[in-house]
Amino acid sequence: MKKYFAELIGTFVLVLLGCGAAVFAGAAQPFASVGTLGVAFAFGLSVVAMAYTIGKISGCHINPAITLGLWVAKKISGKDAGFYMLFQVIGAILGSTVLCVLAKNSGSTTTLTGANGYADGQVLTAFIAEAVFTFIFVLVVLGATSKGANSKFAGLAIGLALVLIHIVCIPITGTSVNPARSIGPALFQGGQALCQLWLFIVAPFIGAVASAFVWKAIDTETE
Repeated sequence: MKKYFAELIGTFVLVLLGCGAAVFAGAAQPFASVGTLGVAFAFGLSVVAMAYTIGKISGCHINPAITLGLWVAKKISGKDAGFYMLFQVIGAILGSTVLCVLAKNSGSTTTLTGANGYADGQVLTAFIAEAVFTFIFVLVVLGATSKGANSKFAGLAIGLALVLIHIVCIPITGTSVNPARSIGPALFQGGQALCQLWLFIVAPFIGAVASAFVWKAIDTETE
């Protein structure tokens, strides 16, 4: 159970700090707003911090898409994959709960949970973005943690990859590439965020599966 609780804690931190940066960027504060770069680094640095905190316990997936990709690549059992995803979603919900309480009286002009979303008529664009960027993200994870890779810097490579993805994708969807990160905030936001939630689950999963197959085709590691 330790590795499952580690995933819960890691996803909790990711949602609270990453989505928190997005939420409070829209609130009145004594300094200039963190902006897109600030939010991007908040998500990426959260992953870096958790990778070196819980990586030795669970591998620090903190993302159902990563877990699915690793399962398809036969690097995790079906049982562990299922429990990882369950505890990741629970962690995301807990993180969203705390964030909602903290942001309630913040006067933020953005959502109080950092929920994802896309403009009407932009479904295809959003779907492609989430699928492609998840593909890239999971590919980095598979490569950085593979046999023969410099694993000491895996957490840094994965975190910085997430920063890059957020810089490009925030204007398109707010960036998810992580179903748990979307489920937690959407449950509290409701409305349009909940109606659009399917895309932020399906697209990342498709991207993750595609990434696993591509990695298996190009990886030089022999089974």
